[in-house]
Amino acid sequence: MGISVIPVVDEGLGNSAYLVDLSDGRALVVDPSRDLRAIRAEADRRGLRIAYAADTHLHADFLSGAVQLAADAGASVLASRAGDREFPHRGLSDGDEIDLGGLRLRALATPGHTHEHTAFELLDDNRVVGVFTGGSLIVGSAARTDLVSPERTEELARAQYRSLRRLAELADDVAVWPTHGAGSFCSAPPGTERTSTIGAERATNSLLRAESEDAFVQQLLDSLGSFPPYFLTLGEINRRGPDLVAGDSLPGLSPGAVARLRETGAEIVDVRSVQDFAAAHLPGSVSIPLRPAFVTWLGWLLPAAKPVVIVRDTDQDPAEILWQARKIGHDHLIGELDGGIGAWEQGGRPTGSIPLVNARHIGSASVLDIRQTSEFAAGHIPGAAHVELGDLPDRAASSAHDGPTVVMCGHGERAMGAASLLARAGRQDVAVLVGGPDDWADATGHRLEAGS
Repeated sequence: MGISVIPVVDEGLGNSAYLVDLSDGRALVVDPSRDLRAIRAEADRRGLRIAYAADTHLHADFLSGAVQLAADAGASVLASRAGDREFPHRGLSDGDEIDLGGLRLRALATPGHTHEHTAFELLDDNRVVGVFTGGSLIVGSAARTDLVSPERTEELARAQYRSLRRLAELADDVAVWPTHGAGSFCSAPPGTERTSTIGAERATNSLLRAESEDAFVQQLLDSLGSFPPYFLTLGEINRRGPDLVAGDSLPGLSPGAVARLRETGAEIVDVRSVQDFAAAHLPGSVSIPLRPAFVTWLGWLLPAAKPVVIVRDTDQDPAEILWQARKIGHDHLIGELDGGIGAWEQGGRPTGSIPLVNARHIGSASVLDIRQTSEFAAGHIPGAAHVELGDLPDRAASSAHDGPTVVMCGHGERAMGAASLLARAGRQDVAVLVGGPDDWADATGHRLEAGS
């Protein structure tokens, strides 16, 4: 029979869910996030009813949509028995099979990324067509093992070694359908394809070619970088079962109401462009432009428990803002500034501004580079200070030199977020570089510096 497996990619989080057409009007979905819009649109387009929702592991980088699918569509939730989930589901142990009606799904215990991680083989008759590898074997790598607890990182890395060796025993033509892909903080290399085959991974994945278990562990642990703080909490929420959510609009709040909320501790998040925020914004607001990466930086810079008020442009979709936030458990978006920045200004309320500068006009200002450590090490402006953006909320008051400071990243979006945090901490002499290090090198004719 022809088998249709449709990847549904979340570019912002760097993950893929998979919709499997069971050829009888029903579908299986693997690793759906709480933002089910794309999955549902794909199923509706194909006339499919989602009958099964399978989770490969207790996700740390997004909330699972399986519970929502069970409530809304009656889907049967499939997951590892070792996960001790506290909501109705069918717990599977190694080797257990689910008859999907022609196709079969077989659980394959693959601990490592998490202690209860389970891959799912998809079988047509007795032939393994592909394997949903979740966060075990991913294209060109394997997912990180430091999210359960620091004390178990090496133990799980060794389990990951054995899990990858087990998967590598499958036939060359078996498709590899991983959840984590390029752009994920779960260690997928940048720029890689999102799916592969066992044969291709056996031939090219450097972790599968490691000469020993110790070499594998060292290589995997050396690849680990920083990750957002919500990674440490979402797994437990997924174990208990995320709350059901509905609706996709933001209540409008008057400028006066927003001012009062700000005084009582609410965060003001401005999702407009860098240029618009630079020109005028609410004092104390945090710039996080709406784009696929919005969800990551919202979760990295602001705690989920704090109420949030949104400032947006009229052409920015409130549903997109809400669903991105909900994917990581930011359920306290309490409204938006009615009328946007224009209404705030019309009421005579003060605004802030942050200058934009190009590479030729940095002058004698200090440079603060807020990219990830790996990006900084690959090439940065000589003499630049370095603090990752994710660390800045706790270090804003001490992360810029005395005197003028130009904040930079790769393009400007993250830099404006950093500059807004510095301004909120009391810095008045902060500007944002338009562009990134390569633009500086092209404009000045100087070479970048490598290393940390």
